[in-house]
Amino acid sequence: MKPFCFFLLSAVLTAESVPRVGSINYYGLRRIPEDRIQKVLGVSAGDPIPPSKGALEERLEKIPGVLVARIEAVCCEGRQGMLFIGIEEKGAAHFALRTAPTGEAILPPEIVQLHNNLSRAIEAAARRGSTDEDLTHGHALMADPDARAIQQDLVNIAGKHLVQLRDVLRNSSDESQRSIAATLIGYAPDKNVVVADLEYAVQDPDEDVRANAMRALNAIAVLAAKQPELGIQISPTWFVEMLNSIVLSDRTRATKALINLTDARPAATLNLIRERALPSLVQMAQWRSLRYALPAFILLGRAGGLSEDQIQESWTRGDRAAMVLQVLGAGKKKRH
Repeated sequence: MKPFCFFLLSAVLTAESVPRVGSINYYGLRRIPEDRIQKVLGVSAGDPIPPSKGALEERLEKIPGVLVARIEAVCCEGRQGMLFIGIEEKGAAHFALRTAPTGEAILPPEIVQLHNNLSRAIEAAARRGSTDEDLTHGHALMADPDARAIQQDLVNIAGKHLVQLRDVLRNSSDESQRSIAATLIGYAPDKNVVVADLEYAVQDPDEDVRANAMRALNAIAVLAAKQPELGIQISPTWFVEMLNSIVLSDRTRATKALINLTDARPAATLNLIRERALPSLVQMAQWRSLRYALPAFILLGRAGGLSEDQIQESWTRGDRAAMVLQVLGAGKKKRH
């Protein structure tokens, strides 16, 4: 997901050079109708990407019943951007975050440098179009040889400095340090010993820390599914709660992680999704941006008891509304 930078448009930009909105996608709406938000937003598909999200968020937060508003522009559908409008209504489900830690723990400079080298290698690989990665070892190993070599070194580094990584992840007041620790701790050789640390980091107040922790947990979930004899247990609780987050990346990453965690259709996890996050999935599954809607659509179908073939058939037919009604109808029958 590549977010646009919202910016004050310079006078030198022509109308043709300003990115335009390809689709508008809403999430978090429960009682407030979409057209009410749309009217106040004042932006439609085909319009230029808004010049400043702060002003629009403030405008939306003045609507009675709106507690918090969040606007994100994401690249790209062809030459157009996707606009995501998040609303947290008063009294709605809320994803609670931890208070930021206040400790002074920091990582050794050589570890920070290694992480920076990896970031540069990944960026260079992306520019070359080499973005494939293997998660079956419980951590990311890219196909690109330069990035992969650094990632392989991280296994030994994470094992050797596990105590420091854990201390920084839980106690450092520096969010950039916690963000690095969330990435590197996922490379620890024994995945069982770091699952609790990463689940803790999923509730971090910083978005980057949460995103890195989710990436690491998602890779561990792939290993856990491939080798159940390892006994790796990842709790779905915080991923499910994250489906109610006001932050778009929280929702999209949690959805992808839950797809891995529900591959074997565990009843307890699917029940938790139905109890805590079904309205969120229903809305996300109907987003106009199809590549963002698909993961939520798959997870919604599983929560509704549909087979993989049924989910695929509904998606291929373009009949998302019918599957949503089917899932909601099945949920009502279970409650009665």
